[in-house]
Amino acid sequence: MSDTIAAIATGEAVTAIGIIRISGEIALTVADNIFEPTDKSNLKQAKNRQMYHGELKNEEGELVDVCMCAVFRAPYSYTGEDTVELYCHGSPTVLAEILKVLNRQGVRTATPGEFTKRAFLNGKMDLTQAEAVIDIIEAETLVVAKNAAAQLKGTVGQKVKHIYDNLLDIIAHFHAAIDYPDEDIDEFKMQDYLKTLTDAENGLRELLKTYEKGCLLKDGIPTAIVGRANTGKSSILNAMLGYERAIVTDIPGTTRDTIEEKIRVGNNLLHLIDTAGVRETEDKVEQLGVERTLAAMKKAKFVIVVLDASEPLSAEDMEIMEKIPHNTPRVVAANKTDLKQALKREELEKLKIQICDVSALTGEGIEDLIEAINKQFPEPKQIRAGEIITNQRQSEALSKAVMHLKSAIVSITEAVTPDALLTDIEIALSAIGELTGNVMKEEVISRIFERFCVGK
Repeated sequence: MSDTIAAIATGEAVTAIGIIRISGEIALTVADNIFEPTDKSNLKQAKNRQMYHGELKNEEGELVDVCMCAVFRAPYSYTGEDTVELYCHGSPTVLAEILKVLNRQGVRTATPGEFTKRAFLNGKMDLTQAEAVIDIIEAETLVVAKNAAAQLKGTVGQKVKHIYDNLLDIIAHFHAAIDYPDEDIDEFKMQDYLKTLTDAENGLRELLKTYEKGCLLKDGIPTAIVGRANTGKSSILNAMLGYERAIVTDIPGTTRDTIEEKIRVGNNLLHLIDTAGVRETEDKVEQLGVERTLAAMKKAKFVIVVLDASEPLSAEDMEIMEKIPHNTPRVVAANKTDLKQALKREELEKLKIQICDVSALTGEGIEDLIEAINKQFPEPKQIRAGEIITNQRQSEALSKAVMHLKSAIVSITEAVTPDALLTDIEIALSAIGELTGNVMKEEVISRIFERFCVGK
């Protein structure tokens, strides 16, 4: 990484302050060429992390901006390299011109995530921390942001490091006993390591168990809005979102495909899915919509059943509720409470389903509906922030490690030869290494940093 990179770290929008980040061998030299401190000091002698006011000029000495500058010398910088940050006025035109000046000075424009990639390659963070950077940038709820912030401090890496070191000790003991038989080394007995392996498997399994919860927190709780045609499902969606997302008419079958939107509800993110009304129809397009509705109901982690409170409970209503998977939590939104009521609540109460009286037309009861959903998914109190896995790559690595640790434990209990035991431990070690980045695969590294924005 001998080349020096630069990027606009604050994007292309007009902002009060625009930041340009420079990192690499000639970062200080280039910055000194174009930035003149007001106090006439030499930027190469600038104190670390101290802001300097001055003028930024191009090669012809023409003023481009009056700005601030800060120096972060290696290894005490984000990337671990010499880094300079320019805090300019947030005009995209001005920032683009400064980047061109830097390019002409031999500085390359950074690719997405390249600053964080360099931080990882220079040992400033492990892969779980690098992934936490983009997670906190993309966080849509405070819970996800808190979890990512804790992971940024290395919570996951610290949790698995102890396990990694213990497994490494087992392998080292085995090879030492084999390679140096004349030395005073304790005999390698597999049974002695049963507790170590069991504790390792349990520790990784506990971490892995958080993945499903993590996906719901990060990607949103799949919430299907279902019901027969014309009960007001699309109106409920619009009322929850606060704007007209779905087309609403009094013609049954208006919604023919699933419509998906996200909404933040307290600490949770809901992935709302408005579905086509379930009814018998000869229309082939509407039939496809009904099929997608049934598929959405099966995949959903929560279901809102919309009933028309101005009509009695029908056989169709009951059939829809029976199609919802047994273990899927649900709530009934008894819609159209602004009209004369005909729905008998006693029939629903027998089914032990929570009922929320709402009017999508007036908005009455929508907040109660949202609160009822939020209560179904409380913030996990028993899991520390930073110990919730939200990443499929991390989940796959943990699954692989757990599987081979379990196999190693079986090898001990069934008195299999030590080679089989060691093979499983080595694969588990490799999987943990993939999790943290101790074992690097270029395609994995590239895939991780593709998610990043330019300048981070």
